Amino acid sequence: MQVVPYKDKDQGKKEQVADMFNNISPKYDLLNHVLSMGIDILWRKKAVRMLKPFSPKIILDIASGTGDFAIETVRLKPDKIFGVDISEGMLEVGRKKMKAKKLDHIIEMQLGDSENLHFEDNYFDAVTVAFGVRNYENLKLGLSEMLRVMKPGGHVVIIEFSHPTRFPVKQLYNFYSRAILPKIGKMISKDKAAYEYLPESVSAFPYGQQFIDIMNEVGFTETKAIPLTLGISSIYWGSK
Repeated sequence: MQVVPYKDKDQGKKEQVADMFNNISPKYDLLNHVLSMGIDILWRKKAVRMLKPFSPKIILDIASGTGDFAIETVRLKPDKIFGVDISEGMLEVGRKKMKAKKLDHIIEMQLGDSENLHFEDNYFDAVTVAFGVRNYENLKLGLSEMLRVMKPGGHVVIIEFSHPTRFPVKQLYNFYSRAILPKIGKMISKDKAAYEYLPESVSAFPYGQQFIDIMNEVGFTETKAIPLTLGISSIYWGSK
């Protein structure tokens, strides 16, 4: 059974995730940095540093949201970055951010389905995803689409939440994500279900070696997982 944000609705996961992000988009950036205490910024910087030796010129940022990861990849000096997301509300916030930062000539934010990308085969030098793959309705299909649109020799870098396993980090993280996070999320975004969904979706996600196995099954090579901040999150790397 799939984890969905709104258990009382009949919509599929994809539609519910789009609705959820549309609902919280005005407060998303504030909540994201407050709830992660800014650590997510450091995670993105580390992921981008991994791509630097390969100097990717055309980059796809999937589940781009308001574009934070896309903005970070500008440091790589690419020719073009495409940010794709299923939520028009998130994209609208992102487009305003690009204009304010004078990056709208490099970063193009597009509405799109990550499991059915409208780009041609072998097009991108690199694909990035931050905190998006656990929201896929069909994980293998989404990963297969990443692989399809990547050039041979291209790379994917994925940041996703994991499960801390060491005492007392595991216990503290579980308490924070299940008791504190939903309350703060509801107070600021007025959508409690969205921030109850977060820890539920993390718990259901096949992290670590399980996720690497799925990447290998889909066809990625040179795969590896790098734990971040005592196992709270991980970077997943793959090549084509």
